[in-house]
Amino acid sequence: MVRPLLLATRSEGKLRELRPLFAEHSIEVVDLRDIGVVESPVEDTLETHSTFDENALAKARYFHSLTGRATVADDSGLVVPALDGRPGVMSKRWSGRTDLAGQALDDENNRLLLRSLENAHDRSAHYVCAAAYVDERREIVCRGEAHGKILDAALGDGGFGYDPYFLSTELGRTFGEVSAAEKARVSHRARAFAALIHRLGPG
Repeated sequence: MVRPLLLATRSEGKLRELRPLFAEHSIEVVDLRDIGVVESPVEDTLETHSTFDENALAKARYFHSLTGRATVADDSGLVVPALDGRPGVMSKRWSGRTDLAGQALDDENNRLLLRSLENAHDRSAHYVCAAAYVDERREIVCRGEAHGKILDAALGDGGFGYDPYFLSTELGRTFGEVSAAEKARVSHRARAFAALIHRLGPG
């Protein structure tokens, strides 16, 4: 019997988005908590690379090695041309507030984003996601993007991270305003994982 695929993330927001994507393709998944993987300080050292692809692979390799399971992981973030691509791979840790987590950390990151863009004429931005798969035979990385611009004020309370400030070009609303299903149609993460699932093929 094939064991369920491991979703190697501790982000509740990511899990909410990813579980339905795999369910649509009848792929059984478990997360780190489901199989009792206790959080380790080592996990904080995995996202030290300069690209989304490298960070996603580092996480997938680590948890595959730890559990022996076929593993998927991602690295994603917001890229703002006016800020020379920042926050980029540092999106989650951009504010440097290692004492915060969850919504409190999101709030600090968003405050820094707005301060940094105060005098910017170009408010364009795009989300990037690299989705990585690792098992004993192969490694695969797929990317997805979602384009839009950064607003001065939050709209909506859905999503997570920078979503309430990110006005999607395709949806005409922020990722914080739309339903999970609407976001999944165009989001960087949905696109990256849809491509990855396609690459994995049947079985």
